[in-house]
Amino acid sequence: MKESPSNIKALLFRQKMQIAMSIFRDKLGIHEFDARDFEIVNLKVSIPDLDPSFNDYRIVHISDIHLGQWISAKRIEGVVNLVNKLKPDLVAITGDSVSYVVNEPVLDMLRFLKNLKPKDVTVAVLGNHDHWVGADEIRKVMDESKIIELENDVYTLRRGDARLYIAGVDSITLEKQDLDAVLRKLPSSGPAILLAHEPDFADESAATGRFSLQLSGHSHGGQMIIPGIGTPFRGSEFRKYPLGEYQVGNMVQYTNRGLGTNVFWIRINCPPEITIIRLQSS
Repeated sequence: MKESPSNIKALLFRQKMQIAMSIFRDKLGIHEFDARDFEIVNLKVSIPDLDPSFNDYRIVHISDIHLGQWISAKRIEGVVNLVNKLKPDLVAITGDSVSYVVNEPVLDMLRFLKNLKPKDVTVAVLGNHDHWVGADEIRKVMDESKIIELENDVYTLRRGDARLYIAGVDSITLEKQDLDAVLRKLPSSGPAILLAHEPDFADESAATGRFSLQLSGHSHGGQMIIPGIGTPFRGSEFRKYPLGEYQVGNMVQYTNRGLGTNVFWIRINCPPEITIIRLQSS
């Protein structure tokens, strides 16, 4: 299993650490939602050939929720309400909804996502953590919540005769992506956006010339940002595009800093992010 925790003992240790830290958090009462903890980032992206009927189409992008760690039940409920206030046409979730534990409390938190109220649809791809600990359980809850998982697949949005294609690839870390399958399902022309958990996949997706925008997460923005420099913390599949907006060929790559944290609940100059992407027709 590529890039998984090194062994079963390491995974069990991280599971025990997550459970212990969550219990400690709850005892201290530091699990309340505060909207000021989250930065709303606004982004406009020009999409060639986008029909005017999709002009200013609003995608709210969230990623790396890592439920059961810093993101508690109260925080995910607050995040869902905050996203709904942004009046999205579409919500995009780019992976790692969980960390090292998939149990009923975590799945109950995941069920809060059924309360997302986009005008059109909520779409998602899975991340490496989702696969490591419970892809089947996560997919079941997403299906019950009417969330469309784009497992190497394409979803078509329609406005009359106009089309906007939202595609997704499965986890690159676990080598489950199948971009060729996506391209076979995708019409040869028409505006297309790709969801990919790991941002450095942008080099491969941009090379196809078929996507105007890729949305990703995975990095958490490094969880620390040095002003004027960026993050010193880069890892597998987020070495080139760890946070924010990049131009990769003719495609825009956007890497969301995520909502949650991994093992260490620390962020420095790198607050949790909710992104509003407004698509612009030429």
